[in-house]
Amino acid sequence: MYSESPIIRRKSKQIRVGNVLIGGDAPIAVQSMTNTRTTDVEATLAQIQAIAKAGADLVRVSVPTMEAAEAFKFIKQQSPIPLVADIHFDYRIALKVAEYGVDCLRINPGNIGREDRVRAVVDCARDNNIPIRIGVNGGSLEADIQEKYREPTPEALVESAMRHVDILDRLNFDNFKVSVKASDVFLAVGAYRLLAKQIEQPLHLGITEAGGARAGAVKSAIGLGMLLAEGIGDTLRISLAADPVEEVKVAFDILKSLRIRSRGINFIACPSCSRQEFDVIKTMNELEQRLEDVIDPLTVSVIGCVVNGPGEALISDLGVAGANRKSGFYIKGERQKLRIDNESVAEQLEQQVREFLAAQRQAIAIKQVD
Repeated sequence: MYSESPIIRRKSKQIRVGNVLIGGDAPIAVQSMTNTRTTDVEATLAQIQAIAKAGADLVRVSVPTMEAAEAFKFIKQQSPIPLVADIHFDYRIALKVAEYGVDCLRINPGNIGREDRVRAVVDCARDNNIPIRIGVNGGSLEADIQEKYREPTPEALVESAMRHVDILDRLNFDNFKVSVKASDVFLAVGAYRLLAKQIEQPLHLGITEAGGARAGAVKSAIGLGMLLAEGIGDTLRISLAADPVEEVKVAFDILKSLRIRSRGINFIACPSCSRQEFDVIKTMNELEQRLEDVIDPLTVSVIGCVVNGPGEALISDLGVAGANRKSGFYIKGERQKLRIDNESVAEQLEQQVREFLAAQRQAIAIKQVD
């Protein structure tokens, strides 16, 4: 059971990446990035399909060479979701992927080189209605900005971003979004706060190089949670040294926790204590695996005793409250005659979830026909 989020989002210009709207009143989009060699078309496509299945709206693919650009052609033809091409320095690669139907160019105009090369890329993007993402990173600031500020600061990141923005403004191109990522939470948050006041374009959020699966998820949740709670952000990517599918899962967990966007099951589960009547931790591990394929928004509470179990069930779609041998089962806060055997909570709860969702979908289908 979800109520509306109290967050008031920053007003931003709306752009389109493929069939995905970014900014304005569009849902915050989730993005990930492949880590396969782009020249390995089969492996890259397999990873894109897994990322898409996990719920990502967009995926970024690195295109460092012309050989990778040729591979990109076949990847784009078969990708189930829009592709963002990550390109540095060589403007010819940008022109080539544009020819092959790229949905967005992640490219910093100031790094392309001569004016005529920058103009060629921007004109191509305009002619083909391809948006650009300006991507500034705290670890790769321009030499003169590093010298000026001595170390990465929010002001340094924003100054770098505005250089690229100014180039696009001068070329009368406003179909772009911007990111100012850093691996430090306060540096990234400070930069995004400053930038949000200076431009109206959509902002792509990220704590770059956040770390491994656990530490990176925590760092990203803190940093991006601070910004999202303030209404800042139109797309986000969780940068983990882990399977990209995990990035997507963490992204949706963050959005779910802020009641911004829901996908899949929101589990309410106790950490367990000596009052538990069944093994909550084992049950949750098994349930998450069993119900990983569910994309319908649903809240399920799994509480090991009667102290908090009935109360949590009141705000859940389905809930289990631990009791001796057999636990109480609730639907929409109402106690059911069915009792859940404590020896097989995960198995029985999975069955109830799937039956509940099937009935819900059938009711929706009947209503649509009527």
